[in-house]
Amino acid sequence: MAILHVSWVPQAQQFFLWAEAWQPLPPDGLAPWDGLHLHPYSLAQTDLAQVLTAMQKQLVGRSATGELFPEALTKAAGTGKSAKKAPESSGRRGASRGPKAATRAIGPIWGELALPLPAQITPSALVPVHSARVDAQTDDSAQANTVLHPWQVQGWHLGIADFLPMLLALPLGQQTLTGPGEIGADLRYWGHIARWGLNLLARGKFLPGLELTSQTLAAGWHPLLDSAPDQERLRNFARAMPLISRTHLPPIAKGELPLGCGVPLLDPQPQLLTFLAALVDHQVRQVAQAQSPSGLANLSKELPLQPWLQALSQPEGTLEAPAAAAARLQEALTTWTTPLQTLAEDPATQFRLRLVLQPPPQLEQPWQLLYQIQSAANPDWQIGADLIWQHPVDELHHQGATLKSPQETLLGALGRAARLYEPIRESLRQQHPAHCNLDPIQAYQFIKASAWQLQDNGVEVQLPPGLAQTAEDGAGRLGLKVQAEVPPQNQRQRLGLKSLLNFRWELSIAGETLSAAEFEQLINQGSPLVEINGRWVELKPQDVKAARQFLAGQKTATPLSVEDALRISTGDTQLIDRLPVVSFEATGALQTLIETLTTGNQTLEEMEAPSGFKGKLRPYQARGVSWLAFLEQWGLGACLADDMGLGKTIQLIAFLLYLQDNGWLETPVLLVCPTSVLGNWEKEVKRFAPKLKTLVHHGDRRPKGASFAKAVQGKHLVITSYALIYRDLKPLQSVSWPCLVLDEAQNIKNSDAKQSKAARQIEAQFRVALTGTPVENRLGELWSIMDFLNPGYLGPKNFFQRRFATPIERYGDVASLKALKGLVQPFILRRLKTDRSIIQDLPEKQEMSVYCGLSAEQANLYQQTVDAALETLDDATGVQRKGQILALLTRLKQICNHPAQFLQESSLGLKGRSGKLQRLDEMLEEVIAEGDRALIFTQFAEWGKLLQRHLQSYLGQEALFLYGSTTKNQREAMVERFQNDPAAPRLFILSLKAGGVGLNLTRANHVFHYDRWWNPAIENQATDRAFRIGQTRNVQVHKFVTTGTLEERIHEMIESKKALSEQVVSAGEGWLTEFDTDQLRNLLLLDRNAIIDDDGE
Repeated sequence: MAILHVSWVPQAQQFFLWAEAWQPLPPDGLAPWDGLHLHPYSLAQTDLAQVLTAMQKQLVGRSATGELFPEALTKAAGTGKSAKKAPESSGRRGASRGPKAATRAIGPIWGELALPLPAQITPSALVPVHSARVDAQTDDSAQANTVLHPWQVQGWHLGIADFLPMLLALPLGQQTLTGPGEIGADLRYWGHIARWGLNLLARGKFLPGLELTSQTLAAGWHPLLDSAPDQERLRNFARAMPLISRTHLPPIAKGELPLGCGVPLLDPQPQLLTFLAALVDHQVRQVAQAQSPSGLANLSKELPLQPWLQALSQPEGTLEAPAAAAARLQEALTTWTTPLQTLAEDPATQFRLRLVLQPPPQLEQPWQLLYQIQSAANPDWQIGADLIWQHPVDELHHQGATLKSPQETLLGALGRAARLYEPIRESLRQQHPAHCNLDPIQAYQFIKASAWQLQDNGVEVQLPPGLAQTAEDGAGRLGLKVQAEVPPQNQRQRLGLKSLLNFRWELSIAGETLSAAEFEQLINQGSPLVEINGRWVELKPQDVKAARQFLAGQKTATPLSVEDALRISTGDTQLIDRLPVVSFEATGALQTLIETLTTGNQTLEEMEAPSGFKGKLRPYQARGVSWLAFLEQWGLGACLADDMGLGKTIQLIAFLLYLQDNGWLETPVLLVCPTSVLGNWEKEVKRFAPKLKTLVHHGDRRPKGASFAKAVQGKHLVITSYALIYRDLKPLQSVSWPCLVLDEAQNIKNSDAKQSKAARQIEAQFRVALTGTPVENRLGELWSIMDFLNPGYLGPKNFFQRRFATPIERYGDVASLKALKGLVQPFILRRLKTDRSIIQDLPEKQEMSVYCGLSAEQANLYQQTVDAALETLDDATGVQRKGQILALLTRLKQICNHPAQFLQESSLGLKGRSGKLQRLDEMLEEVIAEGDRALIFTQFAEWGKLLQRHLQSYLGQEALFLYGSTTKNQREAMVERFQNDPAAPRLFILSLKAGGVGLNLTRANHVFHYDRWWNPAIENQATDRAFRIGQTRNVQVHKFVTTGTLEERIHEMIESKKALSEQVVSAGEGWLTEFDTDQLRNLLLLDRNAIIDDDGE
């Protein structure tokens, strides 16, 4: 995985694009006194081309032209040839070009650049630190030894025209890419700046200019940052500039670089301003080229206006004029533009106009717009125009600050504002203008249209509190005051989202309720601005119209549901009957519901373990059971989305016992899960809740039709698979389910799939989704799960796509993301392994058994192998017999792994041949989705090879494989990469003998024992590759067991004697060879109930 970086080089007015990819270093590092080194992580041209090609395929839909890069950047991916290189004198830094010529340089150039990058320096070695590792360092000594050290990196010098399409196509949020390239923080940063530049252009925030140098005259376009919001944005962006964007260096000769030399940090604001100027100039010039200026012949001959205007639309932008004439033109331009750029200077010395809209003391009197001067650096410093006119001085000292030429400053500011607002122009006819009078309509127009325009042009505007456009509470608006409560109900009556509430609503404005008569009296004033209890508020025409209709049809007003109440509380619903909800008050149980759901369920107490629960609930698990119980009382669907390994299974089992304890399981709960975990669920229920009567609905002998309803009578839990919920939909619909649970609910992420549609068609009083990954790739997956839990809550699918998915995924819309989060958060409980409160509850190492069924093919091979072997064992004795038993055990292990291994096939063939592999695929998907890493142990090298190819194809992720034939150098390189490469593969397959000892692989926090050695000591040694000194995370150990086979029986034998198991079976599998034939027959007997019978489905 390569991380793409970009640096803006202001001297050349170009970007420098390069990529960083981790690779092993020389054993002794690099000698720092050897001069400027080529950074070992800097990607070569051909490799960078491959990364850019893959990125272009992912982002091409975001580009208006469909092309993100010039062809030269990606063609090397197919040819392996390098594009042209920069000359040595300029290629490394691109500094030889003039500032304007560089902006419009033709074609990208491959070259080098000196960049200070993180490194660790010792007296004998210089070791680069990958950028992704810097923030991850937790060792104080490592942080202290990390410095910025100059390196040489290879990459592309790109002009604005070449690079702008990519900058504009980058996702604004923190989305990651799935290809070989990832977006660096610096690249993402410049993508934000580019969008700001386009925003300035869209608002007309640019001016023409003229640059005079000793050699050339250049006409150009420049950004205009004349408003307080743009100045604040400039300061915020400057503070947020990544360190790497402030550190590129001038040319450095070899041997001139002292050890640990200081790296000067560039001022971020000039960096930003030069880029904005280049962007604005490029974009405006493109438009100007298509529109030739007219009337040039009539221009003054004293100034070189004609060549200047022509140069503003030409590619190079240069012009020729006598020095004196050019100087006069520049002086004229400065005189013209200086008043517009006051805030672009040092704000500490600048002052700006402030307008204060003053309501009339009496209705018949006019509104007033008062004039003031305000300090740009200290907004609390203000002085009124009246005071300025009273003191005709050159310097006015006021509140600790000095205003030079106060009257001229005031008049100049008013003159500029008068161009935007006509009433100010009229007031300038007065000798000492201090305000202008406005009638109510003018005041309203000023609030709605002129105020924001003046603010966007550097004028501060203050509106009365109730009329300020920044008011977010809406309390001053005409709207509805709603009071709601739950209607009387019996103890077990659930409401649900669609249930109606008792409610009362009234018209309200500025916190005051209005009767119909009071409303008519208010609007009869004939003014869009009215005063309520000393507060001025706006009467919007659409609100007045909606209020009239509301009062006229109040008897048939829209009913209010629980869903409406939740939407209002989360801020999603703002209108009812086209009137804004300005106040909402819930009482009683409804208040408890809303407070619990909208405060992150913080008010829920931990539930004690129900009777009959054979285990211990950790505190966070007890809170999870309480949360399920709370939502069940309301009939609101719940998504338990805890991280893998946090115990979603036992939380649900405890919840089922809670239902049973309260007598609410008169009919069973339906649990739907992947076929691969049917046996796992059955065993976990028996282990933690043996008093729950369970039916596994699966296989060709499962009850169908009318017999199904009879079979489930007296049961507490029915477990079935996703494949059966649409095949057996009718019998499943015949039962009144109190609760429907989907385990691994990401299986319904495709809302159009048969099983997804079937899940939504099964009626249940309460619905639960268990998943560690509610969103894997697209927000549409979240919609599918939420629509199962609470149908219709997020609207139809096409509405959800328009309202949320597209704005968030394509444009990084923060407001839409916040709104969606507010809607779904009440129904999703997600705890992460990294949460501090969770880590304290977890053991350092969690061991769990993963039970997997056999496919029909595996079962047939298993039975045939056992039958054939038992026939010959009776006649065998001594060493021969022991050898036959060991060979038999090996063959049966291979069958349990996968038929392809036993049959010595070169590929795995069709999906579904192995229950074990199917479950491994599902679990590894979750591991990768959570950003974890895993070790996968197997005894068989040949199986490891097959597994590596399969996982790389199925998961789209590289997987390492270390086995006996791996050379020492390869072994060390794999371990080094897995441990240290920030973008290393997340999966490491190891043969138990080659990788079970002597390795330090603490970066993994999952260990999978795919096939078993049946020697706890050996398996523990393998587990300790991850669970050892240096491990900073909790380790989860997953031991796979094939149900109904010798694996399950041997596993039970070992677990039943856990304390003595190492002594009992310390000789590996040799102890099994001592069994007689009858004992072996009982051990090897196939339990046909454990077979995954796909044909039966």
